[in-house]
Amino acid sequence: MRYDFVDLTIDLGTRQVLRGEQLLDIQGLSFDLLAWLLRQKQRVVTPTELIEAVWAPAVVNDETVTQRVKLLRQALGDDSRQPRYLRTVRGRGYQLCAAAEVIAETGESPVPRPAHRRPRAWPAWLGAAVLVLAVIAWFALRTPVESVDSLGHGQAVPDEYSALMERAHHYASIGQRDDTLRAIDLFRQALALQPTSTAARLGLSFTSSAMMCAHNDGATRAEEAERLASAVLANEPDNARAFAARAYAADCRGLIEAAMADYARAIALDPVGRLDSLASLAHLQAIRGELALALAGNLRARASGHDLRLVDLQLSHNLELLGYPAAAERLLQRSYQLHPDSAFIAAAWPAFLFRQGRIEQARAALTQSVQRPQHPSLWLFAGELALLDGDRAAAAAAFARAESLKPGSGPAPSLRRIYAGSLDRDWATQRLQQLHEATAAGDRWPDNWLEIAQLQLALGQPAEALAALDQARQAGYRDRLALTQSPLWQDLRQQPGYSELLERIATAIATERERAREVPGLAELLAEGVH
Repeated sequence: MRYDFVDLTIDLGTRQVLRGEQLLDIQGLSFDLLAWLLRQKQRVVTPTELIEAVWAPAVVNDETVTQRVKLLRQALGDDSRQPRYLRTVRGRGYQLCAAAEVIAETGESPVPRPAHRRPRAWPAWLGAAVLVLAVIAWFALRTPVESVDSLGHGQAVPDEYSALMERAHHYASIGQRDDTLRAIDLFRQALALQPTSTAARLGLSFTSSAMMCAHNDGATRAEEAERLASAVLANEPDNARAFAARAYAADCRGLIEAAMADYARAIALDPVGRLDSLASLAHLQAIRGELALALAGNLRARASGHDLRLVDLQLSHNLELLGYPAAAERLLQRSYQLHPDSAFIAAAWPAFLFRQGRIEQARAALTQSVQRPQHPSLWLFAGELALLDGDRAAAAAAFARAESLKPGSGPAPSLRRIYAGSLDRDWATQRLQQLHEATAAGDRWPDNWLEIAQLQLALGQPAEALAALDQARQAGYRDRLALTQSPLWQDLRQQPGYSELLERIATAIATERERAREVPGLAELLAEGVH
């Protein structure tokens, strides 16, 4: 994507800012900040929004934002007293001085490869997967170097090694692409000094997975991460952090079974220290349709004080699927009120209202949510609402907005083409082949099958689309309300077998609901907030 902004040309693909023929020195966080502001057009954005969008999961304060804005202005040659590019809105935040115009797409978007775990977005709550993985990386990398047995032999840590590790953990904790790459380089230097270092191997493992999961690098990153974690486990078979690292690598590649097994082992070895693995395992259990186990895991994580925004979001959807919508609503509405800086919660709330059939309330919530930090799933939902109104052009625009926020991730590229009337059969065939190859290779996420169903439906193959939906059910998809309410499935609902599919999902949920009745803490959760 390229933008024309005042006298600048900004290319998001090459991460370059040009003034005429002059290449400006705007890199790293400064470029990330500018790129995010361009997508907000001339909306006033708060420091809290910027922290969530540009810095998360790193913990920074408003002063950090102020200093980064100052650095960006210096690189642009801007004057804060008479700004041309970026103004400060006193008491509110920051705003671009002019609208940025999209002047070109960077070529036709290639068919996005799904052979790894992407940020999921099939209903909006699945955006929590991104937050889960961000928490995994931050939680694992926050451990100070001095607190781990770095060499595994009781040797004194050399000063150079210690300094490299300290800086590597610092850059890894920031979470931005350039900083993660710096951390990887530093971990490699540390390994060159101490090839058997457990801390350096696992640090490199987590950051390599983060490059794939958080920054859309190729699968080779997570494959290296898995090798590093496995090398540690070969010598230290009871290292909980190594199991967590290997689980993260499998998680990023969409290998649910392997990830779940390693998360479970990490928890068994360190039930107190691996709350990140507990929450991640609960998330994957919900994806696989194991709702009672997911509920139990989330309640345990919640009781231990683990990131309540994340856990309450996951609990809310557990309760909704299990047939406790009132309790789910209380949790989610409270989170929506308490955490206006969370893009994940902002997307989840209007989608929940929609699935409950409260369409006008969902519209009002969407209007409010688009003023908050934005996740692609928010715009996928906006596209569904536009389709409900029969406005395919508005739906295509919303899907395009989702695609621009996370290029190549999730179903947005397919949905944009379908509803803009620009779905090329060759492109769709290639995409279907890639999705089938991904599932055959072990990427058994239900949303792969949901996208397959949408493409086959668009190609005039309703029987194949229904079969793909049933594959999603077999992989664990349990969102019966979405299949009932969403206009995405409107043309499939009259097909023979659709009602039977819904009944099979209902039967599976009823079984999980009976199991959930035995979960300690459910009664207290259902009574929470009831007066």
